[in-house]
Amino acid sequence: MTWQLRRLSVCASTERELDRWLVERQSRGLVADPLPMARLAVQARRQRFGHGQQGRVWISPPGGLWLSAAFPWTGGVAGSASLGLAVAVGLAQQLEALGLEVQLKWPNDLLVHGRKLAGLLPRLRLRGSRIRWAQVGVGLNGCNRVPPGAISVAEALAPARAHPQARPERLRGRVLAALDWASAHADQSELVRAAAEARLWRPEPGWLHAGEAWEVLGLHTDGRLRLARGGLEIALQRLPCLGWGSPGARTSSRPSLAVLHPPRPPPAPWSPPYSRRRCPWPNRCGPIPLPCPAVPRPGSTPPWMPWCGMGW
Repeated sequence: MTWQLRRLSVCASTERELDRWLVERQSRGLVADPLPMARLAVQARRQRFGHGQQGRVWISPPGGLWLSAAFPWTGGVAGSASLGLAVAVGLAQQLEALGLEVQLKWPNDLLVHGRKLAGLLPRLRLRGSRIRWAQVGVGLNGCNRVPPGAISVAEALAPARAHPQARPERLRGRVLAALDWASAHADQSELVRAAAEARLWRPEPGWLHAGEAWEVLGLHTDGRLRLARGGLEIALQRLPCLGWGSPGARTSSRPSLAVLHPPRPPPAPWSPPYSRRRCPWPNRCGPIPLPCPAVPRPGSTPPWMPWCGMGW
């Protein structure tokens, strides 16, 4: 498969750069959809405001692979494989070819020796019930320094020295191959589910949910995590990712029987006066209450996250 790749030295977020690229392609009037058959990827040597699930900060120093990609996704919303599971399985297979024992921590993390090696941010872009394209953000620790509780490919392969396979330029090919595998198996939901379940991380004494330990039973084909406790079985659905894209696009979501995390609390009740300054994010909410977390202020530390969710 042929990929169109943009490589950047530094950017705020590869997700934002990819969104701009998609809007640019559509605004030129080349196609009704920015991705009829193309495969686009943006890679940055370093991100200043990288983010993961639910807007959590992802530290993105040089030496890691920070990439966002958009590619076609066949099938309908109900019948296709889980995008997150398919990409996780494809990436796990590529890392296992290096000799690593990879586990999938539901919903979007890859672990080695119980430590986080990679994180995924999967989204399906929809128009009505039609899938327009898949979009995935990948953060993979290569030969970069990592925070406590994480591990890099270099450390997992050869703790005493830098391993050549841990370099970002080597890992990029493996990540793109993983995305190709996921796209090729979009209509094989049971195969993807079984491959993901075989690598599923099952913590002991159990999965902590609502303050209680639950037994992990496995996965549904749509990506939900099956849990059981005392004769009761529930399924946890990953929360839909907040994001934006070209006009008419939205993020997919399915109803859930249980939710892993509580809803985000409402915005802080900022008081007038209101600022007429423009929000530095691509989308604007109109007047910004002072102080707005999205607007840099003297003495404040990045990243600045707007309460509206734009830019997450």
